[in-house]
Amino acid sequence: MGLKITSFFETIEFRICDVPMRIDETIALAALIQAVVAKIYKLMKENLSFRNYKRALINENKWRAARYGIEGSLIDFGKQEEVSTKDLIYELLAFVDDVVDDLGSRHEIKYIEKMLENGTGADRQLKIYESTGDLKDVVDYIVSETNQGL
Repeated sequence: MGLKITSFFETIEFRICDVPMRIDETIALAALIQAVVAKIYKLMKENLSFRNYKRALINENKWRAARYGIEGSLIDFGKQEEVSTKDLIYELLAFVDDVVDDLGSRHEIKYIEKMLENGTGADRQLKIYESTGDLKDVVDYIVSETNQGL
C-alpha cells in the first residue's frame, strides 16, 4: 500500500488497488482504508505504535499480491512465515473492528467478507474466460458487473 502525505492540501493519498468492477466493492475498499487510517490515528493518540518494515519486504508482498491475488500467500513479517492472503485480510478486519462502528461503516466493511468468498473481479473475469475462451464474453461480463447496483 503506497501512502503519500501532501502537506499543501493536508490530505493522504492511497495508491492501493485497481478499480473494482462493482460499486459495492469500491465502497467496501474505501471503508476499509478509512478504518485503517482511523485505527492508526487512534493508536497514535493512545501513544501506541506499530511496526515499520523495510521497503524491500513490502515490495515482496506487493509482487505476491499482484501475481497470486487473494488466493495466494503473503509473508507475515511479525511471524516470519508465509500466511494465506485471506487470513491476513481477516486479521486486518479484526484489527480495525473497534473503530468501524464509530465510522458507521460496519455494513460496508462486511462486504469485504463477500469479496473474499466470491473472489475479486479479476478472479471472476478469469473464470469467464476459462469457461468460454472468448474475450468478448469477458468484456460483456465487465460491462454487466460495472452496471450492477447502479
